[in-house]
Amino acid sequence: MKLFNLKLSTLVAALVLAGCSTTKPPEQVAVDLPGQYREAATLDGKWKLAQPADAADRGVWWSVFGDAELSKLITEATQSSPTLVMAMARVKEARATAGLADADRAFQLGAGFGPTRQGDASGASTQWRAQLSASYEVDLFGRLSDSSRAARLDAEGQEAAYRSVLLALQADVAQQYFAIRSLDSELDVLQQTIKLRQENLRLVQHRYDAGDTSELDVAQANTELSVTQAEQEGVSRNRAQRDHALAILLGKAPAQFTLAAEPLQPVTVSVPPGLPSDLLERRPDIAQAQRQLAAASARIGVAKAAFFPSLVLTASGGFASDSLHNLFKWSSRSWLLGPLVGTVLNLPLLDGGRNKANLARADANYESVVANYRQQVLVGFQDVEDNLSALRTLDNQIRFQEDAVKSAQLAARLADSRYRNGSTSYFEVIDAQRSSLSAQRAKSQSVGQRAVASVGLIRALGGGWEQPAANSSALALAK
Repeated sequence: MKLFNLKLSTLVAALVLAGCSTTKPPEQVAVDLPGQYREAATLDGKWKLAQPADAADRGVWWSVFGDAELSKLITEATQSSPTLVMAMARVKEARATAGLADADRAFQLGAGFGPTRQGDASGASTQWRAQLSASYEVDLFGRLSDSSRAARLDAEGQEAAYRSVLLALQADVAQQYFAIRSLDSELDVLQQTIKLRQENLRLVQHRYDAGDTSELDVAQANTELSVTQAEQEGVSRNRAQRDHALAILLGKAPAQFTLAAEPLQPVTVSVPPGLPSDLLERRPDIAQAQRQLAAASARIGVAKAAFFPSLVLTASGGFASDSLHNLFKWSSRSWLLGPLVGTVLNLPLLDGGRNKANLARADANYESVVANYRQQVLVGFQDVEDNLSALRTLDNQIRFQEDAVKSAQLAARLADSRYRNGSTSYFEVIDAQRSSLSAQRAKSQSVGQRAVASVGLIRALGGGWEQPAANSSALALAK
């Protein structure tokens, strides 16, 4: 009896020590956050940033641009994009997987009916059974709860990935839209320049016919007209390709969509960057990385629990009889406590190193996910700083280009006037007009880049502000 008590005490102590060794690494890791963005000093926004969790609806953030056509396109893309449908399907799959993990923790009940044929040297017999079977695994060391938690975190990570895809889709539509509008502005400048070149060609041809100038001026005028027309075709090609890309974002074939031409109106939206710590709450890709980190921690718990005993409680009851017509008589009742095959309490002793390898794999995965989380945070900071820098420099660049456009247009007018009066050669006119065209195109490109950078900063910050959304998120509706 004393020997039995000693063995029992040893077993209990081993189980207690085993429980102590199933500790998991932290589900959150510290990151070194700067006090503020380096580029934020000169870009104070007009609005106050909210402090939502990553799951909060970002609202119709594109409405700050005040462009009805843009709002229509983003709404259409949100409803029709195949990319978004695929992301939602991954969310549903992850939720279903989490449901499977939860099912392993639940009480299991099943029913069965059928014959069993058994025989030996003396003969054979048939036994009919109609039984209910029940089973329940006691979560001794947290294996089931950790597995369930990891699956739930995976599902939450996929939800964050969906929000990231949604934000990326909305931002891509806005950036393609502004890029197309910027090209429309360039085309407008080129079309006006072509008209000017045609007028110049007529003037030079008239003067040549009158004997006031040489054939060289006519050749130069023809050259400048052809070069400008070639540049227009190049910009038109770029615009067509972006128009095709926008159609795909809307879930349409390029032949089914085209955006009517309209020059870009300057975008003067100021985006408040907030504090770096806000980024960890707002960006869905960082939230996804954090949930992956927590899931990896939970899976280490699952791997450690596999080293220790598992306790499965089973029972069955019903009827058993050698003849079918006597099966459901009270005298044919039967029951069983404990598994028909195996044992209730199972302890792995020799597994060829399987559990050790599983734990090593879980540890390595955790290390990888920690590094990925830190990398995502750094990438988030870079995205914000890049767009803040772009906005700051583009604002200055546009101001300088506005001055350059005014000066170049004045120089072109003066050169044309001097040529008409015979005070200068046509080369001076060509040079002045080239400078004017170059300055106008450069300004149009910078204005477009400024609009694209504004959208990029909103995307880098994780979405919109505190305005409530006009339409509910598809993710919320799918739950």
